[in-house]
Amino acid sequence: MASKNAFLFIFIVIVIDATGLGIIIPSLPSLVAETAHVSLEESTSYYGLILGAYAFMQFIFSPIVGGLSDRYGRRPVLLLAMFGLGLDYVFMYFAPTLVWIVVGRCISGALGASYTTATAYIADISTAENKARNFGMVGAAFGIGFVIGPAIGGLLGDFDIRAPFLAAAILSFMNLVYGYFVLNESLALENRRPFNLLRSNFAGALVQIVSYKSLAWLFVVVFLYYLSGMAIQTSWVYYTQEKFAWSKFDVGLSLALVGVCIAGVQGGLSGYFAKRFGEVKTTYISLIIFAVTVVAIGSAVEAWMLYALMVPYAFTGLAGPAIQTIMSNSTADNAQGELQGSLTSIMSIAEIIGPLIMMQVYASTTLGLAQEDKVFGSPYFLSGVIVLLAIAFFSVALRKVKNAKVR
Repeated sequence: MASKNAFLFIFIVIVIDATGLGIIIPSLPSLVAETAHVSLEESTSYYGLILGAYAFMQFIFSPIVGGLSDRYGRRPVLLLAMFGLGLDYVFMYFAPTLVWIVVGRCISGALGASYTTATAYIADISTAENKARNFGMVGAAFGIGFVIGPAIGGLLGDFDIRAPFLAAAILSFMNLVYGYFVLNESLALENRRPFNLLRSNFAGALVQIVSYKSLAWLFVVVFLYYLSGMAIQTSWVYYTQEKFAWSKFDVGLSLALVGVCIAGVQGGLSGYFAKRFGEVKTTYISLIIFAVTVVAIGSAVEAWMLYALMVPYAFTGLAGPAIQTIMSNSTADNAQGELQGSLTSIMSIAEIIGPLIMMQVYASTTLGLAQEDKVFGSPYFLSGVIVLLAIAFFSVALRKVKNAKVR
């Protein structure tokens, strides 16, 4: 019962956290354009740099955060992450220049390790039998947050592009208060270990990744998986507004519907797929669907096609929890935080490189070109190629995976 209550608490925390993130998405490109004093079309490179700055700081600090959570517990680290995220939204709400947005994003990237710590928390309270389902529920929690957040953000953004950032700040600080009073510690004292800065830094994390002999190729797969996902995460607002003339509300509504699909699939089907097919087959199925769907999104000629593709796109999220489960089950209990920190570092590298690549590809095939010559779907075509590479590397990784516990 205690485990169920702990899971419910962390689930609610993640939902609120994701709602705050979702609120700002429809308006962030417009705020970037406003503070940079350029048009929306010309703001693509600035937008990519801002996303990359957040990911860079997360890459540097998430291994430290993961190591600290292994030493001091998940709860204090998670509360600090909530505070950092709220501070970021305050900076963006008041931002008179682009520099303020960059500073806010850097603070959030450095302190905001909610995903790292939340997944370590889930690993603490899960058994080998229900770990895949619980990791899938993390995706469902983010999905629910992305149902609520973008819908609210789209409405507020059409009224005032800064209003969503104020709403997100309020929500984050409310989450901090909620977490302080209801969130219990998940890491038992006997499972804690001394903090080691040589291991718990970005260089140490990369060394640790290399030292995970049986998991090294899976880290490559994780990198490619998240790199391919950057196509939609970075260019969706630009793609839909410039190709289909969507308003911020339209963008928010579409993201909300994607969130419904993701929450339904990951929350309701991730456990079923893991039991029915196992993590390996689930990963293959998800990645194949990913490759086909992302190319179809880039090829869409009518807006309704994007809505039709939301359901198959939701299944692309099954690969993440499946791969994560394979890796977590091969890692010792007292190293789960370090593993999640290393995974977050890999994700962050993808999130540093991804926005720069995807937005540059998008800009090079749209900016300054006649409407009939623009290739709005170029990031999605590139994403499809990257997913195919991930499938190939996953096949290689399976030959290396052992069930030895990595410490």
